[in-house]
Amino acid sequence: MTESAIVLILIAAFGHATWNYLAKKACGGTAFIWLFATLSTLLYFPLALWIIVVQKPLIGWHQLGFMLGSAILHSLYYILLDKGYRIGDLSVIYPLARGTGPMLSTIAAIVVLGEHPSAVALVGTVLIGLGIVIITGNPFKLAEPTARKPMIFAILCGTMIAGYTLSDKLAVSTFLIPPLLLDWSANLGRVFLLTPYAFKNWDKVKDQWTSHKIEAISVAVLCPLAYILVLTAMVFNPVSYIAPAREISILIGTAMGARLLSEGNIKIRVIGASAMVIGLGALSIG
Repeated sequence: MTESAIVLILIAAFGHATWNYLAKKACGGTAFIWLFATLSTLLYFPLALWIIVVQKPLIGWHQLGFMLGSAILHSLYYILLDKGYRIGDLSVIYPLARGTGPMLSTIAAIVVLGEHPSAVALVGTVLIGLGIVIITGNPFKLAEPTARKPMIFAILCGTMIAGYTLSDKLAVSTFLIPPLLLDWSANLGRVFLLTPYAFKNWDKVKDQWTSHKIEAISVAVLCPLAYILVLTAMVFNPVSYIAPAREISILIGTAMGARLLSEGNIKIRVIGASAMVIGLGALSIG
C-alpha cells in the first residue's frame, strides 16, 4: 500500500468514526438518513457536475448498474446501522459492524468458494471473533432479546459492508467510475429510494432538522468525504489492503462511544476493538 493511500485511509478513519458518533447522538431513524443524504447530494453536486462536464467519464449501462447497486447496499447499511444505534452502544455496534464484514468475507471464501487462506489470515479471523466475544461481554446474556438484537443489526451491517466494498472496488477500478461521482450517485439514489417515506413522515424530517441540524450537516459532509478518500485509495491499491486498513476507525469509534457518550466498560471494549484491528491486519497480510 502506498504512502498516499495510508494518509487517505487515516483521514478517512477519523472522518468515518466522527460521523458515526454524530449519527449515534442523533438516532433520528430514516428521517435523519434521508435528511443527511439530501444535504450530501446538494453539497457535493457542484463537484459531481464538474467531473461529468470536465472529465467526461464513460457512463454506460454497466456503470449505471453499479451506481444503483451501491445506492441500494448503502441505503440498507444506513438503515440497519441506525436501528442498531437506537438500541445499542456506539462502542459495541460500531466495532462489530466494521469488523464482521472482512471476517464474513473470509468465511464465505472458505465455505462457498473453496479458498484456502494462509495460517496468518485464519489467525486474523479468530482474533476478530475473539474481539467480538470480548466486546459483547457475557455470552450467556445473548439469549436475552435486548442483548441479541443489537448484535444482529451489527452483523447485518457487516454483511452490507462486505457487499458494497467489493462492488464499489469493481466500480472504481474496473469500470472507472470516479470515486466522488460513485458516492454522489449513491447518495442521490438513496434520496430517491427514501423520498416516499420522507414525504409521508414530513413532521419527523422537520423535527430532525430542528433538533439535529448540526449533526445532519456534519454527517452530510464527513460521510461522503470519508468514503471518497477510501474509494480513491482503492483505485490504485488492492481492496484486500484497503478494506482492513480503514478499520483502524474501530478503535477511534470505540473510544468516542466509551468516553464522549459515557457508555462505560472502556477498557474491555478497547481491548476487544484492538484484537479486531490486529485481526484485520493479519487478514490483510495473510
